[in-house]
Amino acid sequence: MSDPALLWSYLAREPLFWLTMTLLAYLAGDHAFRAAGRRALFNPVLIAVILIALVLEGTGTAYPAYFEGAQFVHFMLGPATVALAVPLHANLPRLKAAALPMAAALVAGSITAMASALAIGAAFGLDRATLLSLAPKSSTAPVAIGVSEAIGGAPSLTAVLVILTGIIGAVVVTPLFNALGIRDFRARGFALGVASHGIGTARAFQVSDTAGAFSAVGMGLNALLTALIAPFLAPWLIALLAP
Repeated sequence: MSDPALLWSYLAREPLFWLTMTLLAYLAGDHAFRAAGRRALFNPVLIAVILIALVLEGTGTAYPAYFEGAQFVHFMLGPATVALAVPLHANLPRLKAAALPMAAALVAGSITAMASALAIGAAFGLDRATLLSLAPKSSTAPVAIGVSEAIGGAPSLTAVLVILTGIIGAVVVTPLFNALGIRDFRARGFALGVASHGIGTARAFQVSDTAGAFSAVGMGLNALLTALIAPFLAPWLIALLAP
């Protein structure tokens, strides 16, 4: 084991190695986030993604090999999503009081997220398969991947687009809402959940429990609505925008 290459080869085969690397990358991102005064640009997920990507590229490790060791993090997405029920229950009266405007915002936000992405993609001349992969990018990853596969997109590309959408939303949300003068944490959280799913919801909880609760609702409802309308709306929009 005195040869670094042999040592790396041995460690990379261990299932817990990539899980440990993932956790360390996130801890490094979280440390940078706190050291920067919780500025949105230093999003922990963004930093962790960059660090892991650099390690994979530098070591020539294929993504399937990485995922085989780090898939426990993927498994924990389920319990983490269920745990959102705690802040939802704490804010239940406020959620009920805002049910009607939330329903209107959900429909408008979900359709706008899909239509705007397809319009921009069509303007840049993307092919049909790529556009179909882009359509569900604002819903949470498991739903987006399933929708993409069902409508003829590329699930792996959709997964990347979902992550990028969440990170971009989490980074720009605070300065954007401040610039627009939107101060109501209910509106801020719900909009973020509809547009940027789980990563955006994590950012919302960093700002306010109320914003986080409304973001969780937005994320869940948008996933449901996207699964229902994307198979019909996306092909129609693509035919209209890129005949």
